[in-house]
Amino acid sequence: MSVRAPASGPYALTTGPDEALWITLVHAGEIARLTPDGRLDRHRLDSASCGPSVITVGPDKALWFTRTQDHRIGRMTVTGQESSFPLPAPGSGPFGITSAPDDALWFTQLHTDRIGRIDTEGRVTEFPLPVGGAVPSAITTGPDGALWFTLNRANAVGRIGLGGDVRLHPLPTGHAAPVGITRGVDDALWFVEIGAGQIGRIGPDGRIREFPLPDRTCRPHAITADPATGVCWFTEWGTGRIGSITPVGRVEEYELPDPSSEPHGLAVGPDGALYVALEIGEIVRLEP
Repeated sequence: MSVRAPASGPYALTTGPDEALWITLVHAGEIARLTPDGRLDRHRLDSASCGPSVITVGPDKALWFTRTQDHRIGRMTVTGQESSFPLPAPGSGPFGITSAPDDALWFTQLHTDRIGRIDTEGRVTEFPLPVGGAVPSAITTGPDGALWFTLNRANAVGRIGLGGDVRLHPLPTGHAAPVGITRGVDDALWFVEIGAGQIGRIGPDGRIREFPLPDRTCRPHAITADPATGVCWFTEWGTGRIGSITPVGRVEEYELPDPSSEPHGLAVGPDGALYVALEIGEIVRLEP
């Protein structure tokens, strides 16, 4: 199943508390809601150029998302009511966001080498990283209750505790440029290396394994875990494919109809199917 959203740039998506998919339309400045039966509703934000990027469900059952271009954190209820909160650091470029065990949202800042925390009242705390020019990208909650994130230009995976203590784990492969990260069913963190064409795995103890993909130029971008099957699904932005990797590292790949579709974010939907955001303007559904 595909749903056309012309020139809007579907980028990331998540399953909401209302059993629908919520999608960022990065080029249109909108948030869309898609039901498994194909109904699509689009909600305009207060700025068409705000660049909504990554989206997640908050502890308050609203949808929270980063606005990378106007440096705000957005919030939308399941009924479409929208609000947003400015960040203290100018030009911060918030990107990744995740719900954390402390009933707050934690997010990355692409341009200021900081990890941010925002509570459901909109109060923001920022934690500087011990490295400059790192481009912190995606972020997720780990099995240890800490936040784990990728450092795209520092070639590392980071961990930040709820108190703000930071530890960095350099990657074995140089110029790997990690982006997406997710918690796997094996209680490890799985991430993609867009620069090296590999999938990485890091345990809470910091031990790293890397799995080369068949096409090292495929530019893997986003990754998500499927709790029903135990595999992690990932997008190959450079080749228009979807891949899966098992906890032991077995990789399978699937061609999309259009090799130039530019797959970005992906999520397991309320019906158990995999949904993928294609920047050409479509959401694709892969049967479970």
